[in-house]
Amino acid sequence: MTARETEAHWLASCLAAVSSPSTVVSGAQEANVFRVAGMVLASSWPRQAARLMALSEAYFAQHPADKLPVVQVVHNGWVLSLPRLRDLLSRQLASA
Repeated sequence: MTARETEAHWLASCLAAVSSPSTVVSGAQEANVFRVAGMVLASSWPRQAARLMALSEAYFAQHPADKLPVVQVVHNGWVLSLPRLRDLLSRQLASA
């Protein structure tokens, strides 16, 4: 998967998670991406950010060793950049 395909995948996952009450985190990557997305959305999309944070926190309560620092999530390529993630998610949430 290319970086852009990975980015598109995580954007779609985040958007699905904030709109579906039945979403459950599927693994460590998703939990870490949801946590970072929740952080960057907190000031402009607080309800959606809280949903992403709650999902990640539920996962990390069961798997605390899987929680990575934000810099590691970016370094791993799961998030290309924090401002880009915020902007892309914000645009898609605004159009939803």
